[in-house]
Parts: sequence; structure tokens; C-alpha cells
Amino acid sequence: GGDGSFRGAADLSAHGILCVGLPGTIDNDIACTDYTIGYDTAMNTAMELMDKLSDTSQSHYRCSVVEVMGRGAGYIALNTGVASGALEIITKEKPYDLDKIAKKMMEFKARGKQNFIIVVAENIGHSEEICKLIQEKTGIESRATILGHVQRGGAPDPYDRVFASRVGAVAGMYVLKKKYGVMVGYKDREMVAVPLKEVAGKLKTVDPNANIIKEAKSLGISFGD
Repeated sequence: GGDGSFRGAADLSAHGILCVGLPGTIDNDIACTDYTIGYDTAMNTAMELMDKLSDTSQSHYRCSVVEVMGRGAGYIALNTGVASGALEIITKEKPYDLDKIAKKMMEFKARGKQNFIIVVAENIGHSEEICKLIQEKTGIESRATILGHVQRGGAPDPYDRVFASRVGAVAGMYVLKKKYGVMVGYKDREMVAVPLKEVAGKLKTVDPNANIIKEAKSLGISFGD
């Protein structure tokens, strides 16, 4: 499970209940693991919907403000924003300035760009208000779309099926070896045992200095600046 599940598992483990945890949340925000079950599927679902919105934006010369899930971390927003060629990605990891975003939109419009995508993480919220202000500042017709819990449903994609099978197999081996009180983490492409007490109550968020953010800037995609 996610954070709540691991807090519960850590407490149970401290009281002698035998537990082995598997990281499972679409938000990818569990500490001590690079990946969580469900994350890739959620991003694929979000991308499919954003591609449809992009088609509408292109034909109607609009700005689409798209709110994606992610709870306390901006991983879904960051990666779907880069994949969709968004103009701006707004998350809690870095402050944002709507005046700067509006100015950038007008600069791109002057160069011939007629449609825009702005991705907003759900932990920011206020997507309707952001959309309204962008339209007021730029004069560009804007629409807000909150993708919501549709991102949590559907059949898992191949990557998540394989990853879940792998961590499940490792968890089974831990049980056979009576190695309890741990989570099966994924670090640097290796499965590792992480004590539950090191995972519980800790939120993993996007590193504002991550390479993907630096690379996105070279493509004209801004992340809070």
C-alpha cells in the first residue's frame, strides 16, 4: 500500500505482528524506493486523456489547464507534463508565478504557437481559478480539466504487472526466510529490504534539481520558474 498502509504496518511490526510491505501507490511518493506499483499505469492513463485534450486545444487555439493526481508529490505532473509537451508544470515542490506563465504564453504566441497545456498537481488545486486568471492575463481561451480518480482505475500496464510480480516474488522469499518488518524497496534497479520504520510517515517528493527538470527547460517546459 501507500503511506497509511506503511504507518500501520510499522506499528503492527513494532507489536510483534509479522509484516512484509510492497510499495503500491500511483503517487510514487513512498520513501526508500525509486518506484511504486501503479505509478506507470496512472501516468499512461493520464497521458491518454491529455492527448485527447491536446487535440481539442490545437483545433480551438486554447490553453488546457489539466489537473492530475499525485497527492503530496508532483511525480505524475512532472512526467506527464514533459511527455505531453506542456508549457508549464505546477507542483508544490517549486513556487510558480502566473504573471510569468502568462508572459511566456504571449511570447510563444507571438512566435506562432496557438495552443498550450499547463499541468497542475492536485496538491496545488485551484485549477479552475488558475485557468480563469490565465485567460484574463492573456486573452487566450482557457479550459480547466480535472482528471480525478479515473487515473486510479483500469487494467495495469505491462511494466506494472512485471514490477508487481518481481516485488511479490521477493516478498515471498523474505517470508520463507522469516525476514519480517521490512518493505521490498527498489533502489538503483535492485530489490532491497528496507526496515518499515524507515519508510513509515516519510514523503518522497520531486527533487527540484533533478536532471529531468533541467532537460525539460531545454525543451521550453518550465517547472515553477
